[in-house]
Amino acid sequence: MTNHSIVSLFHFDSLAIIMITLVAFIGICVGSFAYRYMKGDRQYRAFFLQLCLLVASVATMVSSDHLALLFVTWCISNFLLVRLMVHKKCWNAAKASGTLATKNYVIGVACVASAFAMFYSYTGETRIQTLVHTSGVHSFPLVLLLISAMTQSAIWPFHKWLISSLNSPTPVSAIMHAGLVNGGGFLLARFAPLYFNHSILLTAIFVIGLATAFLGTLWKLMQSDVKRMLACSTMAQMGFMLAQCGLGLFPAAVGHLVWHGMFKAYLFLASGAAAQEKRFDLGYPPKQFTFICSLICGAVGSLSFAYASGNAWLASDTTFVLIFVAFLTASQFALTILRYNTLQRMPLALIATTLMGVMYGCNLHFIDWVMEPMGLMQPQSLNGFHILGIIALSLAWLSILFLRNQQTTPLWIAKNYVAALNASQPHPATVTAHRNSYKY
Repeated sequence: MTNHSIVSLFHFDSLAIIMITLVAFIGICVGSFAYRYMKGDRQYRAFFLQLCLLVASVATMVSSDHLALLFVTWCISNFLLVRLMVHKKCWNAAKASGTLATKNYVIGVACVASAFAMFYSYTGETRIQTLVHTSGVHSFPLVLLLISAMTQSAIWPFHKWLISSLNSPTPVSAIMHAGLVNGGGFLLARFAPLYFNHSILLTAIFVIGLATAFLGTLWKLMQSDVKRMLACSTMAQMGFMLAQCGLGLFPAAVGHLVWHGMFKAYLFLASGAAAQEKRFDLGYPPKQFTFICSLICGAVGSLSFAYASGNAWLASDTTFVLIFVAFLTASQFALTILRYNTLQRMPLALIATTLMGVMYGCNLHFIDWVMEPMGLMQPQSLNGFHILGIIALSLAWLSILFLRNQQTTPLWIAKNYVAALNASQPHPATVTAHRNSYKY
């Protein structure tokens, strides 16, 4: 094979560079942590070898410009992740976690293989950069790619493997939740130009992503186990990432992957200190005056976000959904500041939410500027599903604020709470019920 042929297998655009940088940075952080954390482990060297191979395979995958190379590295990355997840085959619960993840990944691999075969059948192209700018591609292979992305990013109903993977060593959990689980977002972003031709499919992606975000957030609030809480949080964040893809805001989704990846890696690596954290009374339900002040701060924060990101505050497209999420986030952030001495702290809350909006907006504007040549920022027209999503977000937030600490709970809420709690539990085979079952 000539040097030109080898070079043609790769394409180092802004998306590839961003993902390589993220995975390399997370890999270095996890490796430095594992250097001490894994001391004394019988498979110490094998662990680091597999970790390095995993980082290399992901870097190759995200820079691939050939369907076959992307498919092969996709399979290798998942295989290496399962190996790291299991770590000790003699531990039955860990082995069961790996088996469950493998079954999930097999579905994704089959969908990727079928989609790529259809792409080649329709267009005769194997180069991804040529393929994504080809018109007339049928929606069915795009649906298969979506299913594969859902299996990789633990989107409902393919989430069970993620919340059942907590037997993995902490460094593996960190790189899994901060790196490999982002593969679904990368896959959709890489083939995003094809999705822009199918607005109905984008709306379906938004609905699925938002539903996953709701479920993950609800389940997170119910957990008493730190790592399980983080797993549900990852599920929620991946759902929000998918929803942003469905809005046609792929650069925003990529930016979300980057910041979530770094933050979640830190949370997993620091999870051992969670028992020492101080808990604060957030003052729920808030007083009426405090709540109104928080809404004012939320409006200011969303306005600064819109200005910094280069968008209109009352946008007429799907950018409005993202601005509304910024409004809710800024309002919630302001509540934590205003829970005591509301009037005196109001100036501080206004400054803090303004700065938060500017930082988030500048981040989105920067990612959009970096990825502008790829043309991945194409907001869609608002429709009824987007409006329903905004209403659902608002009701969920208000419910958490005003219904969370009620003295009496209706029977139907209690029954649904128990059902949701049961649904958020890992597969029984992946749970170690007695300490004698640990095989370390």
